Amino acid sequence: MEYLVVGLGNIGAEYATTRHNMGFMVLDAWAQASNVLFKTDRYGDVAEISFKGRWFVLLKPSTYMNLSGNAVRYWMQKLNLPLENLIVVCDDLALPFGTIRMRANGSSGGHNGLEDIAQKLESTQWTRIRVGIGNEFSRGGQIDYVLGDLSKEEMEQVPALSARIIQGIKDVSTIGVQRAMNTLNTKPKVQEEVKKSEKIDENNTKMPGF
Repeated sequence: MEYLVVGLGNIGAEYATTRHNMGFMVLDAWAQASNVLFKTDRYGDVAEISFKGRWFVLLKPSTYMNLSGNAVRYWMQKLNLPLENLIVVCDDLALPFGTIRMRANGSSGGHNGLEDIAQKLESTQWTRIRVGIGNEFSRGGQIDYVLGDLSKEEMEQVPALSARIIQGIKDVSTIGVQRAMNTLNTKPKVQEEVKKSEKIDENNTKMPGF
């Protein structure tokens, strides 16, 4: 079984740590963890990773965000894959930073990369994973915001976010997209326990030394 996993972003060092490149960051983290390198190929940089008999072709389009569909259409045809074997990872302004949402299909939500893929494939019936980047910008500042660099604190969270997304993609291949959605779209229990612990600490006054 083979899958095409597309991380959306813009090529060039100047975009490497920008919010709009969250898709690239996730795929870079996966390649690094798997000790594989991307190679420049038609319409983008490509790497291949195997997992439990499944093959994942990782694609970082070189077409820039607004023309991502050209790269996706080419590689879907080259690999001769059905739409259900396409997974796209991208940023999302509508979600708070760090929130992850997997969907088996749906609209672009105003994301230019997703919109172009939908137009080129003439379908929205493919899996997408949105990574929240927040929307802390003033009126008219959207472009500068998405093309702005992540803060130091946000960059520190990228490895953990990437690990969750990578596991979610693997889950799609082993237990199916619906069950993978149920797992990935739920906040990690560890985070919930930390928040509960912090709340308890706030409500209790401790004596020195205890």
